[in-house]
Formats: sequence, C-alpha cells, structure tokens
Amino acid sequence: MFKAMIKKEFLLVLRDKQALMALFIMPAIFILIMSVAMRDIFSAKSVKFDITIEDFDKSVNSKRFIDIIQKDKSFNVVLQDDSKIKIIIPKGYGEETATNKTKLNIDINSSLKSDEIELIKAKLLKNIVSLKLDVIKTQLSGFSMDAANAIGNISLESNDLFDIKYNKSKDIPNATQQSVPTWIVFGMFFIIIPMSTIYINERKQNTLARLNSMNISVVSIALSKIVPYLVIAQIQMIFMVLVGVYIVPFFDTPALVVNGSFAALSFLSFALSMSAVGLSSLIAVSANSSEQATTIGGISNILLGAIGGVMVPKFIMPETMQTLANISPMSWGLDGFLNIFLKASDISGVLNESFKLILFGVITLIISMIILNNKMKKGL
Repeated sequence: MFKAMIKKEFLLVLRDKQALMALFIMPAIFILIMSVAMRDIFSAKSVKFDITIEDFDKSVNSKRFIDIIQKDKSFNVVLQDDSKIKIIIPKGYGEETATNKTKLNIDINSSLKSDEIELIKAKLLKNIVSLKLDVIKTQLSGFSMDAANAIGNISLESNDLFDIKYNKSKDIPNATQQSVPTWIVFGMFFIIIPMSTIYINERKQNTLARLNSMNISVVSIALSKIVPYLVIAQIQMIFMVLVGVYIVPFFDTPALVVNGSFAALSFLSFALSMSAVGLSSLIAVSANSSEQATTIGGISNILLGAIGGVMVPKFIMPETMQTLANISPMSWGLDGFLNIFLKASDISGVLNESFKLILFGVITLIISMIILNNKMKKGL
C-alpha cells in the first residue's frame, strides 16, 4: 500500500507541468540572468568608461590631452553623443600662461554612481597632471635641461609608483558561485506550489478521509507525500549544478567548479530538501485553499530569502544583518554550498549546516503531521 501511495504522488507531481517548470526552469533562468548581471561586480577586472570629447580649443595642448586620454585604458573614446561622460575642452584651455585658469567642462550622466564619479575624477586628474608636467618640461627645456629632465622623469603610472598584488578572499565567491547555490536553495523551497495543490485537492475530494478510513496512519500518508519531493529536489540540485558548469560559460561568465566532495554536496542537498519539504508540508496542511498556501508560501520564501542572503549576498550585508541571517534555513543551505564550492569542504565541513536543516525539517514535519491528524479527526 505504501509503495502504491508513493507511486500515486509521483504521478500527481509529474502531471503538474506548471509546477515542474517553477521548480526547474525558473531557477535555471535566474542562474543565467544573475550570473551575467553580477559578472562585473564580482570581477577584479579594470573598469572602462565610454566618453565623448568635444574640442573647442583646437590647440596643440588640447590635442595632446586627447591623445593622453585615448592611450588611457580606463577610457574608451566614442563618437556618440549619448555616452555617459562628455568632456568639453573650452577655447583657451591650452594657452601656456601662468594666469590661465580655464577648466575642462565635464558632463556626467546621472545614472553613474557616486563612487564611479570619484573614480572618473581621479583618473582624469592623473591625465591632466601628466599634461601639465609635460607642458612645464617643454617650457623648462629652454632654460635648464637638467630641470626639464627631472620633470620628465616624474611618472604618474601606478606600475612605476607601487606594486599591487590582488589577493582574492577565499570567502568571496564569483558570480556563478554565488548565483548557483542561491537559486538551488530558493528553488527547492518552491515545492510548496505542487505540494499544497495536491494536499488541498485530496482534502476537497475526500481522498485523505478515505485513506484514513482504511486505517492508514497519518505518518504513512505524510511520508508517502514527502518521498517524491525529496527525489525531485535531488534532481533539481543536479540540474542547477549542470547549468552552472556547462551553460553559464556560454555567456562569458566563469563556469561553476565543484571544489568539494560530491558526497558533501549530496548530503547537504538532502538536508536542504528535508527543510524545504518540512516547511512546505506545514504550510500546505495549515492552509484552507491552494491560493492561500501559494500566497503564504511565496511570502515566506521571499522573507527567508531576503534575510538569508538570497536577494543580497551576505558578505555585502552589514554585520547586524549577517547575524540576523542565521535564523533563516536558506542561509544555512547557502553557507553549506559555499563551503563546498569555495573551501573544498567534505561532509565534515557541512555537518553543522546539514544537521540544522534536517532538524528544522523534522520539527516542521512533525508539526504538520499533528495538524493534519487533528484536521482529519474533525473531518476537514
């Protein structure tokens, strides 16, 4: 009988094509979108700005300035008038006089962030000072070659002034390492959609009442319902990892590398699915309609995701929010996946997160069985 009940649940789940799309297609699309969208944010590559230059001075020095800007790898000089940065060189800017205070006019699009504007100002300042030094060198060459050469030896290039070694923290993921576990976690908790639909329909059709009249325990009924979702969740995890490994690289984004053990990945995935199934069961048996269950489940998922680092990476959050995140089971799952992908953890490295997820799942399942038993006794 128990095998027949599990088979029934599998058939009901597989018939719900929309729910399966929500469990597989939606997270996969989000992985692709978020990996590409966050690619530059998580990258250590240099920033490059498109700029337009209008030269009203037409002097030797204005042309020298334009040449310096064109050689700067931080800027890409374009002809379009719709670039975010426009440099206007006014007439008289290139006059070589001590009293000349003519300034460049720079129009910056309001869509640029304040830190980007400060970066632009710093890079332009370097180029302007470089031009001024070049002009001073030319003027001094007629009086003292030693002084002119001393000015010429001044370099503003970072490679000549200091050495930078970029040590990427092992705790900071790249775009793919962040997005894949994020949407595995978030996607698993959306099993509330098919689970609630089946629970509500069987309650309305008196299927649960008939099963109860056949002396089938509430425990057997509940367990027969969670087994298919535990299996589906593992398939879901494998599918998302494969998207990160093989599909994401087609969008010029780093491929996912599973540095840790696959045993740890499987164990954590099972623990996370237990947590998701437990919470979904609790919501499904408590709701009076599939619409109510979907609404409550959706809101719960969004809140747990917002708190747990799904919407905003935890390492970006202030310290108080990072502490608050520890109450969310999504945060536990996300931390476990990051331990595997970033720190090459084995099972011992994810035991803490996995046990918390399993405990949360067991507690919510027990509460859901109690609620279901009470409702079946009342004939609801």
